[in-house]
Amino acid sequence: MYNFLKPLLFRLPPERAHALTVQGLAATLALPGVSEVFRARYRFEDPRLETELFGIPFPNPVGLAAGFDKDGKYYRDMSSLGFGFLELGTVTPLPQHGNTQPRLFRLPADRALINRMGFNNEGVEALARRLLRDGRPGKVVLGGNIGKNKVTPNEQATSDYVSCFKRLFPLVDYFVVNVSSPNTPNLRELQDREPLTALLSTLQELNLDLARSAQRQTEELGTPGELWHQKPILLKIAPDLSDGQLDDILAIVRNTGIAGLIATNTTIAREPLVTDMQAVEGIGNGGLSGAPLRRRATEVIRYLYDRSEGSVDIVGVGGIDSVEAAVEKFAAGAKLVQLYSGMVYAGPGLVRDVKLGLLGA
Repeated sequence: MYNFLKPLLFRLPPERAHALTVQGLAATLALPGVSEVFRARYRFEDPRLETELFGIPFPNPVGLAAGFDKDGKYYRDMSSLGFGFLELGTVTPLPQHGNTQPRLFRLPADRALINRMGFNNEGVEALARRLLRDGRPGKVVLGGNIGKNKVTPNEQATSDYVSCFKRLFPLVDYFVVNVSSPNTPNLRELQDREPLTALLSTLQELNLDLARSAQRQTEELGTPGELWHQKPILLKIAPDLSDGQLDDILAIVRNTGIAGLIATNTTIAREPLVTDMQAVEGIGNGGLSGAPLRRRATEVIRYLYDRSEGSVDIVGVGGIDSVEAAVEKFAAGAKLVQLYSGMVYAGPGLVRDVKLGLLGA
């Protein structure tokens, strides 16, 4: 079906095509009978795919990357594609429109995207309300990717992350701190050692306080068997960091005790590309994702794994549009992988294909 629709979707502006695709998925799954056929086609689980990481049981190691469903409007529908975990966001304390359109661009010759979305989202409260209303989709793990509003200066950024963390704490299984998007002015400066250490340390302290408070409330209410724990905090990093900066990141992970890293976000680099460079320059600023990011993302994963001697847990993302690309990330040291841009070109069947490929089927 996707192979039939893809040429039609590619005639539309990318952002519009994305909206129609997820809306179409939701409409399909709402049809009696059709939804069962759809789920049977795409859902594939096997006990051999189950894995535990950060103290969380994952039904399989293939997840949806942040950015696809920022506001949690379609996470239950996306779970029908067979993902083991879904990362919602990036979400900010206050709603914001993001950058002006057009802000999402295809590079078909490179199987790539360039985006400068700018954390467009309806705000953390809207996401929290949907999660409270719609609940969890079975055993699928939910992550909350949090960021700061564009108007918030870096000196006050911690308060934005704290606000999002508090609101989503009882609703998600893990958190991702996004300081690596290239589309919010000066955001990447938060990756520097001093501000990043301060931010993550604050969140870790809050993490412990919220877990203790929730546990006390549970005990006071007499709810049997319910235990509250700290939520794993992951840091999403840029692929454009130098080896020295990656060494700093590993030191920060050790010093703050966060659970792990997501490598990587989009890149500001424009190589290697086969698309005419004049056309690429005409697009302007933004983060590049898709197949051209594959090699660098894998290099970063391998570097982090080797330098930490495998002691840091890594989620691999970047350029995964085939089984081979996913296997490459695991071989480099990733424990989980995430998809996004690859599905635009390979279709939703990529989730099932990767899981089958991991089993050697």
